[in-house]
Amino acid sequence: MEPAKKTVFTYELSEEQQALLGAIVSAGNYRPRTVPYALWSVEGEKFNATLYEKVRHGKRKLCIQGSKAEDFVVFVLEPNVLGVASVGYEEILDPSLVAPHGGSDESGKGDYFGPLVVCCAYTDEKLSEEIKKLGVKDCKQMSDKAVLTAGAALRSMLGPTGYAVVKLGPPAYNRLYFKMRNINRMLAWAHGTAIEELLKRRPDCPRVVVDQFAPTEQTILRALKEKGRTIKIVQRHRAEDDIAVAAASVIAREIFLRDIAAMSEEIFGPPREGRDHVPAGSSDPRVRLLAEEMVRKMGPVWLMNHCKAHFQTTDKVLEACGFSRADLPAEGQAVSAAMRLS
Repeated sequence: MEPAKKTVFTYELSEEQQALLGAIVSAGNYRPRTVPYALWSVEGEKFNATLYEKVRHGKRKLCIQGSKAEDFVVFVLEPNVLGVASVGYEEILDPSLVAPHGGSDESGKGDYFGPLVVCCAYTDEKLSEEIKKLGVKDCKQMSDKAVLTAGAALRSMLGPTGYAVVKLGPPAYNRLYFKMRNINRMLAWAHGTAIEELLKRRPDCPRVVVDQFAPTEQTILRALKEKGRTIKIVQRHRAEDDIAVAAASVIAREIFLRDIAAMSEEIFGPPREGRDHVPAGSSDPRVRLLAEEMVRKMGPVWLMNHCKAHFQTTDKVLEACGFSRADLPAEGQAVSAAMRLS
């Protein structure tokens, strides 16, 4: 199986590069699109490209996505605008991409129901090739079905010494949030713990790449434990482009999805065609509807064992059911920072 093509690309374009690309899309067979906060956006054959209005350090962000996004980058953007040939040659240009290292990522942070899962995965040149053959990429670019299949295959391939997982189910998550009162500190603790455990299993791992989730790099550096302080920690945005981080994201999401499936079975019964399931995220109206239904059936404390109680959703659910946070145990009194400031 050949590695799957990338479907999302982002670049920072200078004014000159913006002008070159603008001329190309104006003269080409591309259909205009309306996208909020975009200077322009066009649709081509199985891809779209958007140049955003916001200027940062004299540059604007270009986002290209779709099943044929890579073709546009390779045959149009790179030769005519960027003046480089990098897609498909990443490992030649930067051998560190497949050199031995670890990657750490999380899943469930923005989901009201279910756990927070952090995974730190190890890879090297040989493993990287095998991981790519599974079609592994940032889990947000994969279907749930693909994540479940690839995650199980990854865990089998890496073996017990190739990855480490920290899973905080809702009861443990709510206790820890009550203690820390800050989601970034919690994430840092979980990443630091997963990194430490991987290094116990793979003491030869020289560095770990982490998607930067906090405003400053110090947040996770302060949370590192004994072994984690002895290696190089690389923090950067969009770190899922790194193969080890992508593998970690898929394993973390797979474990999260399996927990959600178990919760769905607890609430709705055994899997069957057409059966309801626990919704993802926190903004979907079905999230509140399900939480309200269960609070009316089981009482407000049900939330502590199934949900991330500090979310604002909790207050809306409790109010709709005639309760308040006073009806929750102590760890249910902690609220998100945005609510404390309002």
